[in-house]
Amino acid sequence: MEKLSAPARRITIVDVARHAQVSTTAVSKVLRNAYGVSPQMQAKVRQAIAELGYRPNAAARGMRGRTYTIGVLLPDIRNPFFAEILDGLDSHIAGSEYQVLLGPGCNGQEAEARVVNAMIDRGMDGMVLIAPISNCSDLDKIASLVPTVVVGRHGHSRSYDTVVDDDRTGAALIVNHLVDLGHRHIGHIEHRETTADCLAEMPNAIRAEGYRQAMRAHGIADKIDIASTRYNQEGGYLGTQQLLGRPVRPTAIFAGADIVAMGALDAIAEAGLRVPEDISVAGYDNTTFAAFRPISLTSVDQAGREIGVNAARLLLDRIAERSRPTTQIKLSPTLVVRRTTAPPPA
Repeated sequence: MEKLSAPARRITIVDVARHAQVSTTAVSKVLRNAYGVSPQMQAKVRQAIAELGYRPNAAARGMRGRTYTIGVLLPDIRNPFFAEILDGLDSHIAGSEYQVLLGPGCNGQEAEARVVNAMIDRGMDGMVLIAPISNCSDLDKIASLVPTVVVGRHGHSRSYDTVVDDDRTGAALIVNHLVDLGHRHIGHIEHRETTADCLAEMPNAIRAEGYRQAMRAHGIADKIDIASTRYNQEGGYLGTQQLLGRPVRPTAIFAGADIVAMGALDAIAEAGLRVPEDISVAGYDNTTFAAFRPISLTSVDQAGREIGVNAARLLLDRIAERSRPTTQIKLSPTLVVRRTTAPPPA
């Protein structure tokens, strides 16, 4: 009978130290990106780690108080804008020993709570929650348990740091641009909110209010026209169908997000209309497909990668110093004009 071979022994920090001919303390410092480690020592230890195929034991590290994992809550994995945030977050985390793990929130409070609780139960060292829909008191409770950064919520907290775009200004950039082109009948597609906390803090609600304020500022409050659906492609399609069915059809549509604008473009084409000859369309987020030449979508750039970098920086600072005062970062958006907006038809 053939004898079974023994399983390969796991490489330990002691093996790495022997291979690199340094102390285990030196290896530990390199793994933690500790201050005072020379570039030569970094290179020596990293080479030994690569040659031996060393992988830290997450379970053992967790028992010592740290797992070196960061959980990121995504509200919708199909929205390409969140990839921009992840790109920035990952670029800042890449030089550390932390590993980013993703969890889909699925746009529902119960699903979101399950993901967040799973991250807490698994001892993650910190969490970045992107546009969470949990109420403010629940977010404070989460942040009391785990260092937390909230992205996309406009509230202030003494428990967690926040990174947001100036959504009110971004909405005004769109309306001002369309008015300058000569539009007066400007429709807007928003994501329907039902809770007081979300109405006060979520980016979609702030953009809708920014749209209303800008329309009033231009003296066209009587032309305010909002379709309340969802911030996804289907929501954009259904919202556009509603707007096109109005007694007075809008000459331009401000879709609250680029993914919403994709659905809007589909519904407009289905109606036999042309963009921008018959109707203009503008989005928000300046995602990669907005710049795709056949689409060429006018959009607001809220610097998703920069949002991710800031979120990662704040989280690492929060992990290092739990008691420091919270920080709120608000980024300034810019308008990127492309081919989907033009003067209204004569």
